[in-house]
Amino acid sequence: MNVRKFTANTSREALRLLREALGADAVILSNRNVDGKVEIMAMADEAMQSITPTKDERQITPDHTRAAPSLQHETRIFTPRGIAAEPQEYAAAPVSVTGELSDVMNEIRSMRNMLESQLAELSWANTQKREPQKALVLKEMLATGLSASLSRFMVAKLPENETGEQGIEWIKSILARNLTTIDNENEILEKGGVYALVGPTGVGKTTTTAKLAARCVMRHGPSKLALITTDGYRIGGYEQLRIYGKILGVMVHAVKDESDLRIALSELKNKHTVLIDTVGVSQRDKMVTDQVAMLSGSGTDVKRLLCLNATSTGETLSEVVRAYQGTGLAGCILTKLDEAATIGGALDIVIRQKLSLYYIANGQRVPEDLHVANKQYLIDRAFKLKRETAPFRYLDEELPLLMAGVGSAATGGQAAAREVSLG
Repeated sequence: MNVRKFTANTSREALRLLREALGADAVILSNRNVDGKVEIMAMADEAMQSITPTKDERQITPDHTRAAPSLQHETRIFTPRGIAAEPQEYAAAPVSVTGELSDVMNEIRSMRNMLESQLAELSWANTQKREPQKALVLKEMLATGLSASLSRFMVAKLPENETGEQGIEWIKSILARNLTTIDNENEILEKGGVYALVGPTGVGKTTTTAKLAARCVMRHGPSKLALITTDGYRIGGYEQLRIYGKILGVMVHAVKDESDLRIALSELKNKHTVLIDTVGVSQRDKMVTDQVAMLSGSGTDVKRLLCLNATSTGETLSEVVRAYQGTGLAGCILTKLDEAATIGGALDIVIRQKLSLYYIANGQRVPEDLHVANKQYLIDRAFKLKRETAPFRYLDEELPLLMAGVGSAATGGQAAAREVSLG
């Protein structure tokens, strides 16, 4: 069997060597990384044809299989046109052959991903040359903290003949269209109801609860409001809210489990608004599920508002939303806006998860540092708060490599299209 090995620093170079030696119809047997280099095993197509058994030769009995073990390895060989053996014969193949077939398919997927990545890299390198305005818009979006996949999808949809500045304005308009905010505070202050502020430790739930409480008291008076805390774990957690409650003239009730919460809500059913300050739980802690179950099983319609830390990365915020989603969130509050170097990642998650953004919090003052979310202001701020210094600012030569790592337009683009509407 005339099997040839080709080794190079990159898969592109290894494939070039393969084509030059064996031609475009060469059969790839395997590819792998060896000591930092790419190694491809292949053979010429005509050599492959000479050793591939006919269908009659493959129809052998179990006894023949033992007598001719070399035939068990025919499924190890593949070509771009498909696996040599027929699908219905795999079920009768020995277990070892099935395992080898799985290895082959994994190698095919690995090569496909590698080729897609390289094609994407070449595509964006060409885009930079042919349409420099798109590269400019892409850099601006990435600098805000928006994800590479969302940025790639939207830049690919830019209207033709747009200048860089016009392209950025178009991007802003699409983001604003997809960012959902409440129109005014009447959603909470006039309608009232029971609201629980949830989220990981340190996102500012207690301070934000106090800010909301102050607004409710200013609108309806202290007699219409009740405060509940489930934070019996953190040292001083209850005490902090109790101090705020004392200043506002509002009683603070402490509960430790679902039974306590059910009783407290029943006693407070005549209050116009009830705010619940929950204990902070990491998104990776199983207690998140218990907390969601406690609020859902209280016998009252508790609307959960997720506090999202604007200083966190998009990946972290995505984990937080998935963990706290439960049966559905009423909305979210973006906290620590004053501490965030960029806010595009937070807005990206709000848009992708289709959350309703109620408020933004940008300081410790109660109740001044809480504002109804203004979508146009937030998007303009995102593009002003850009990564301006190394090592976080992307260079022109880094864009093709970055775009190659976010999936093809067919996969990443379809996912983004489900999350973002351009119409």
